[in-house]
Amino acid sequence: MDFSLPSNPQEERGEVSTKEHSDLLSSLPKHKGFFAHPLRMYKGFWVHENMLPRVMALQDHFKPRPSDLILVTQPKSGTTWLKALLFAIMNRTNYTFAQHPLLTRNPHACVLFLEVPFRHRFPDLEAIPPPRLLATHLPYSILPSSVADCGCRLVYLCRDPKDVVVSLWHFAQKLKPDTMGLSEAFELFCDGFSFSGPIWDHMLEYWRESLRRSEKVLFLKYEEMMTEPVGNVRRLAEFVGRPFSEEEEKDGVVEEIVQLCSFEKLSNMEVNKKGVYEVGETTVPHESFFRKGKVGDWANHLSREMGEALDRIVQEKLAGSGLTFQAS
Repeated sequence: MDFSLPSNPQEERGEVSTKEHSDLLSSLPKHKGFFAHPLRMYKGFWVHENMLPRVMALQDHFKPRPSDLILVTQPKSGTTWLKALLFAIMNRTNYTFAQHPLLTRNPHACVLFLEVPFRHRFPDLEAIPPPRLLATHLPYSILPSSVADCGCRLVYLCRDPKDVVVSLWHFAQKLKPDTMGLSEAFELFCDGFSFSGPIWDHMLEYWRESLRRSEKVLFLKYEEMMTEPVGNVRRLAEFVGRPFSEEEEKDGVVEEIVQLCSFEKLSNMEVNKKGVYEVGETTVPHESFFRKGKVGDWANHLSREMGEALDRIVQEKLAGSGLTFQAS
């Protein structure tokens, strides 16, 4: 597979879209977020201001294919892990484990985001051969309507919001230390002011879609993935139409993938210790994508009262949906 990023022939069209929507963008409600760029309220969700032109351009120009597989998460909900797992599952016949791209490339370089720009340009998604493996943090209602119409598959991974807010704050601190304290970040998060937030509305959209179209939308929980990674890797392979053969099972391919993509393995690779990921004008160290990956680590940073307060909010927002989180 070619990992190069060709120049984007649709870039000029994206710029036109930016100009067309500039008046709308400036009129949208604005609020402080975790990062340098403010948030704008767009179609009921908070989106980073600098990404909105790209999001709008996607709605106008992105052409999904029936063979596409799109990974969806809230930020800091296991995105890097899910990218690695699905990349390994989809490409397991193309590489040996001894010479696997994940040994020398960060998972974010292997699976591109729909809405995240590289420095000075967007990758040409049209140039990626099928089946395309893509990713997004966008809510379901902000994805181009053509995504549902074309019949491509979506894999959604959610995580206990208490762990999400702590991980998100740590990530923001690595990019720009001392921007805000954890207490302020916690209050923002509880009020819904986070990228693609409120988090509960983001989860509910994909949860309901997974109930409506279970053959096209797979809804997973980070905590369950961590408890039983081997079984869930099999489940992922079945869902994407690449089930493991009897021979692969006997050869331990499933376990090899789990090990290759484990937090311990990925975080100790040289590329993930020293490399950088360019997001627009921001350079993100690869090591910032790997903190602990532990379930329940929130308890080391939030008070019991803070945890209970967020639990109450989430329970209220998800009430009656059938979506719940176990106490951690």
